[in-house]
Formats: sequence, structure tokens, C-alpha cells
Amino acid sequence: MPFPYLDETRQMDQAARREADGAFVALSDGVTHYETGGGENGISVVLVHGFSVPYFIYDPTFDFLCRQGFRVLRYDLFGRGYSDRPPVRYDVHLFVRQLKELLDALDFKQVNLVGLSMGGPITASFVDKYPDRVARHVLIDPAGAKAIPLSPLLKAVTMPVAGELFFGLFGSANLVKGIAADLFTPQLVKEFQARYKIQMQYRGFKRAILSTMRTGMLGSFAGTYRRVGALKKPTLLFWGRQDTTVPFEHSADILDAIPHAEFHVIENCGHIPHYEKPGEVNPILLEFLKRQSS
Repeated sequence: MPFPYLDETRQMDQAARREADGAFVALSDGVTHYETGGGENGISVVLVHGFSVPYFIYDPTFDFLCRQGFRVLRYDLFGRGYSDRPPVRYDVHLFVRQLKELLDALDFKQVNLVGLSMGGPITASFVDKYPDRVARHVLIDPAGAKAIPLSPLLKAVTMPVAGELFFGLFGSANLVKGIAADLFTPQLVKEFQARYKIQMQYRGFKRAILSTMRTGMLGSFAGTYRRVGALKKPTLLFWGRQDTTVPFEHSADILDAIPHAEFHVIENCGHIPHYEKPGEVNPILLEFLKRQSS
């Protein structure tokens, strides 16, 4: 029987999905919420978000690339946003399978793949398994270079029963408070948190977050990054200098694994530079995609 999180009051069903923008497709593990835009014949770019913030985190990137004529896809990982919260293990195999099935369902052939934070290990694992499907790889403050250090409290959360009890009592407040740390600019925090909270009312959200932590998604994917680095695919790496979620120092490990990556440091910026500093990130991203495509 699922743990009864009292603040998860709604079911992710057709009524809930009528409130959402975008579209939906049924995959083998459940329904995925997605949005496409831009030119139908444009170069394909797929945006994969991170640990818990759904696809709105790519608003500035999605809008910019659509205006530039790219064929752009963003979607909610299972357990997040308006995608289903299936009762499964939320491990890298689930997320890679979701991405593969989504690309097949929407007839995306070879793509440029962008991975943010935990989206880094997901996209790297996808490149590792399906190298012919990816032309170029963009990483934004990626997790997985080494394990993200957990406080004693968060380590306790990964334990059976203790995690459920903690999340039931304090989980919502701590998750909302925690995402504020992703931003270096205080003025962006309030709206960001308000949009984040919407997904938390749907049953299965906390179960998915706990499972994601327990299956090693915040651990090391160093071997995966090294195998991807050996493929020598064009790679662009962004990192916010003031990132406290995935520390800036981890960038050295990514560059050691993928030494040919083009590296851009975004100053006075936290964990999500594409969202916080789109005026700096978007021109670099555009030049990289156009240069590599010509």
C-alpha cells in the first residue's frame, strides 16, 4: 500500500491533464507530458530536465530555440510535472527507456540532446546506449561526475520507512525551500517555487522522488561519462560559478572524462544558468548548434 502523503490530494488523470499545456503520449511505463515547437523541418533539439523541476525549467531555452527555427522537444520525466507516476524503480534505465520511446513515438531520428543536472546522467546514458541517435550533446551543470554529497538527514531519507516518514512530515517544505538554492538571483525564487508546487499535489510525486534518490540517480556516473567522452561527439558544457547544488568543482571531473568539451563558465549564477542568464547562454548554444550543423 502506498504511503499516504496527506498533501498529495489529486490523481494524475484526464481532468488534471486538461489544466496543462502541451500534449500527452502513452509509453510502456505510463503517459508522458511533452511539448514540441519550432520548425517541423528544423534541426532537432531535445531538452531533458533534472531531479525534480519539470519542463518549465526550460522556458527560456525552448522559446529561444523555437524562434530560431529548430524543432524542439521538452518533456516531463516520469514522476514529475504532468507525466505519470508509475509504481516502478526510478532508475536510469526507466529514464533512458522513456526518452527512447518518446523519440520513437514522435518520429525524432537523430537529435541534439541537452541534459540539465540529473538530465546529464540520463542523456549521457542515452548517448552511451544509442550513440547513433545523438549528433551533439549539451550538458548544463550536470550531476554524476561524482556522487552528490548528502547531509546526514538526506542519507536517512534514503532508508526504508524513515524516508517515507520524513517526507510525510517535512518533505514538501524542504523540497520547496531546497530548489531556491538552485538560483543565485533572489528575485526569481518566488515565482519559481510557485510553479514548482503545482506538481506536488498529485499522488506519487514524493514516492517518485524517494525512489530516484534510492536508485543511485544522485550517485556517480563517471564511467558513463568516460565512455561518452571516448565517442568524441561535439559537446558543450555550461556551469554556473556559484552552483551549490552540483558544485562547480565537479566540472573538472566532467572535463577529465570529456576533454574535448567546449566549456563556458557563467559568472554570478547558480545551478540553472540557462534559466537565470539566458542572455548569456542562448547565443553560445545557438552558435554551437549552427556551427556543428554546417
